[in-house]
Amino acid sequence: MLTALTRGVSPTLADCELQELDRQPIDVARAILQHAAYVRCLEELGACVISLPADARFPDGVFVEDPALVLDEIAIMTRMGAESRRGEGESIAKALAEFRSLTWIHDPGTLEGGDVMRIDRTLYVGASRRTNSEGIRQLREVAAPLGYEVVAVPVRGCLHLKSACCYLGGESILANRAWMDATFLDGYRIVDVPAAEPRSANVLLVGDTVILPAAFPATKDLLEKSGFTVRTVDASELAKAEGGVTCTSILFDPLAP
Repeated sequence: MLTALTRGVSPTLADCELQELDRQPIDVARAILQHAAYVRCLEELGACVISLPADARFPDGVFVEDPALVLDEIAIMTRMGAESRRGEGESIAKALAEFRSLTWIHDPGTLEGGDVMRIDRTLYVGASRRTNSEGIRQLREVAAPLGYEVVAVPVRGCLHLKSACCYLGGESILANRAWMDATFLDGYRIVDVPAAEPRSANVLLVGDTVILPAAFPATKDLLEKSGFTVRTVDASELAKAEGGVTCTSILFDPLAP
């Protein structure tokens, strides 16, 4: 069964790190309700959810995707570019150690899970302000012997690579080409985000269903007309913290070798 690792919303969420967005008031109580609905959505789509408790020490702790990258064979604990977030990985490592052997990205490398888009045995990695060339090199050093190709993708104008593009299954990718070096997309079927919804490329594929924030109706219509099954969730408060629907879970097969 697909497993999803999540963490509760920190009461200090309003103190989150921001890079591309201006700070806005965040309704933490509403964010907690939205996150609970997101977790229910994962469960209804067949995931077994492991929920870690919220931690007031880490405003961004709900965004569990960034501290770890789970491959079939191993879990890689990242070293995040945002220094204030580096303590988040400790509890996540303990949870993942039940399922995978662990390895770590070390100083001076930085890597955040939101910069890694996996398609089969290829890891596309955003070269962003949060993930540096040394972090990508260390990831390649770990992943290549396991049969993964690691491809660096320059990112601009957004937080992570998966802010700019996400895998839709098959040969399809939802993308905002303006926010990255899009040459790596050659050979894929690209669904371009509507111009009015530039932040809508961050979607989460669970089985055959694409989870999309409810704030992007034009993208929903586009995806459905393109043949995809779409389910929307209200993620408006987490979006103010520069979070997306991929950020708030780590999905993996617990039985992978």
